[in-house]
Parts: sequence; structure tokens; C-alpha cells
Amino acid sequence: MNLLTTKIDLDAIAHNTRVLKQMAGPAKLMAVVKANAYNHGVEKVAPVIAAHGADAFGVATLAEAMQLRDIGISQEVLCWIWTPEQDFRAAIDRNIDLAVISPAHAKALIETDAEHIRVSIKIDSGLHRSGVDEQEWEGVFSALAAAPHIEVTGMFTHLACADEPENPETDRQIIAFRRALALARKHGLECPVNHVCNSPAFLTRSDLHMEMVRPGLAFYGLEPVAGLEHGLKPAMTWEAKVSVVKQIEAGQGTSYGLTWRAEDRGFVAVVPAGYADGMPRHAQGKFSVTIDGLDYPQVGRVCMDQFVISLGDNPHGVEAGAKAVIFGENGHDATDFAERLDTINYEVVCRPTGRTVRAYV
Repeated sequence: MNLLTTKIDLDAIAHNTRVLKQMAGPAKLMAVVKANAYNHGVEKVAPVIAAHGADAFGVATLAEAMQLRDIGISQEVLCWIWTPEQDFRAAIDRNIDLAVISPAHAKALIETDAEHIRVSIKIDSGLHRSGVDEQEWEGVFSALAAAPHIEVTGMFTHLACADEPENPETDRQIIAFRRALALARKHGLECPVNHVCNSPAFLTRSDLHMEMVRPGLAFYGLEPVAGLEHGLKPAMTWEAKVSVVKQIEAGQGTSYGLTWRAEDRGFVAVVPAGYADGMPRHAQGKFSVTIDGLDYPQVGRVCMDQFVISLGDNPHGVEAGAKAVIFGENGHDATDFAERLDTINYEVVCRPTGRTVRAYV
């Protein structure tokens, strides 16, 4: 018996993939599976996504890209965080597309003696993170166009404010992106497949789908924009087994610092999840867990290995071994949990770590 589990519903992943594929229409569907498929387990999740409609996969690092090939993913794979000092030739040999995010990256690829290299140019259209800056566009485009062994499959960018559908910054970035695309084609780069849409842009801006869309969070069943509903099914549940139930007297405190004290005589229970497992220490007093459909507030300090909940006078007889849902099925969803912790659901699903055991259904 595992004390702390993330349960991953693979049927939900399959359902979400089919929904997104239908929404993509004629555009190709790239599935972003970086960070171990947003902590859902890429070895199990990616094959399901591949079988239910994904045309391509996107990852951050070379190691993530190579892992996809190792588990049998045959679709296109794009990697966008790498450095010229790494062994990127190994990725080229396994037919992995590499992002050109700076002139130095372009130079490294141009000077590589591989017979054929597939690249996608990442444009900095206003996020001011990685990506080719506007003053560098012409030099990079002309250099890549003159390299016969390099195939530029397209161009992409990351949007800064897509989760705020009314924010005009998205349109400003798209204007810059289209300006870059026109300049690239002027220099002889065809750029046949281009993409700008992360999950929020994909779900709210169908006019920006272009030739490919690039959602991530939506595959895992979570909405990136509050208040919207697209029929997605959350795939992750984080749950634990109550380890101890004990009585507490009025005025007595619990956990380090005794920062919470019982107002009345009652009961508390211990849940074996702490900050070593991804439950942040600053979550103290901000959330509750669900046991048999009822909510119980977290109290006192979150410790390295455990936190405490208040059962009141325990009218429903919660005992050691009871299943406490931190978020997910039969409990608060990841978005609600994120709001309580003043963060976003992207971070919440990446939280369960440490001694948490991943289980698939």
C-alpha cells in the first residue's frame, strides 16, 4: 500500500487528445510533453497521445526528446532548449527537430557536418525570453537559407499573455511574428509549418491556429483560462492515506511552532505529504482535503513529511487508512487547489514529487 499516490487516468488523456484533435481542424496537433508530461509520466502518457491523434510532440530539452524516441514515438519531435555545447548531433541522428533560438544556435547547426538537419526558428516576438531578436532576424534567415543541409520546417514563438484573452499584447506579438515570417520567406525560407498557440491561445483564438497548434496543459484535462469549459477531463488525482487520528484538547496546538490551536476538544489527523513531496510549506491554512466527499481543513505548519488536518469532533468517524484527496477525482480540482495557494494549475500538477508513487488507471 502506498501512502502517497498520484493517480493518472489514461482514458482521460485519450479523451482530451481526441477533443483537441477535433478542435484543431486542419491544423496539425503538437502535444507538449515536457517536464515528464507535466508530471503525468511521459512513458505512459506519450504513447496514448500518439495513438489518439497527435501529429507531433514538443519538449524542452534534448534528454526529453531522446526519451520520446527511446519509448517508440515516431512522430515529429521538436526540442527548444539546448546549447551548442551539448551533444546535439545525437538528436539530429535520431531525426529530432531543433529550435534555432539565437545566432549562436544557427551557427552551430550550419557548421555541423550532418547531411540533413531539420530546424524550426523560434522568434522572440515580445516575451523577451529565448528566441531570435528582431535585429538578428535577417542575419539568421539568410545564413540558414544558404546552408543546403538545413531544412527550415517553420517558425514559432511563445505568447506572453495568451491566458488573458482580452490582452492586446497577443495581437502585438502576432504582428511581429508575421513580420518575421514575411522576411524569412523573402530570404528564400519556405517555412511551411508555423505555430504560436499554446493551450490558452489554442482554446480562445482559433484565428491563430496557423498550420500547427502547440497545446500542453489541455492534454492533461485542465483549463488554462478561468471560467472556460471545453469538455476536458482532468487526468491527475493526488491522494494519501491518513496515517494517524488522535484527540486534541481545547487550547492545544499541533505541528512545529504550535501555530494553530484547537478551539474545542476534538480530533486531528495526519496526512503523509510534506514539502519534500511537493506540498509547499507556505500552503499552511490555505487548503483542505476531501475524505468520503467531505472537506477537512489543513491546520498548523506543513512539515517535510506530513501535514495535519482538523476533523472537528469527527462526526463521520474518520480513521487511519482513510483516503484523503488533496486534489483531483472526488475532491477539489487542481485549479481550485492552485487558486487557494495563489498559483496556477500548471504548477500544481508538477507539485507531486518526493515519495509520491505514480499509478495508472
